[in-house]
Amino acid sequence: MTFRTLLIIKAAVCLVFGVLLLFAPAALIGLLGGELSGAGVFTAREYGAALVGTLLLTWFAKGVSASDAKRAILLDLLVYDAIGVVVTLQVVLSGVLNVLGWAIVAVYLFFAIGSGYVMSGQNRVEKGQALGGA
Repeated sequence: MTFRTLLIIKAAVCLVFGVLLLFAPAALIGLLGGELSGAGVFTAREYGAALVGTLLLTWFAKGVSASDAKRAILLDLLVYDAIGVVVTLQVVLSGVLNVLGWAIVAVYLFFAIGSGYVMSGQNRVEKGQALGGA
């Protein structure tokens, strides 16, 4: 997987979930077997806004060529998605979400692994260039 492909897929997922969490948070969480109170709706919408921010970052950064920028973006996504795996796994295992919650775990896991994979490829390329240039 390439940096560009990973960021385009991430942007698409953030578009879908960001819009749903902004405009229909109770419906989305209800589909997953959860319930939202007033504070939960606020928090879900705040998270939807964060996803829209991630959407914009990933979409507009997909063509960036600077390796430092790529590394920073990939590290951000790796940490974000790894935390998402842990938090969502806890919620699913505690029974707060239904079996569809596993799909959310899988999405976070896909992006955490994808970010790590692309980042490791970036590191190999940079080390190879450094060795070849010496």
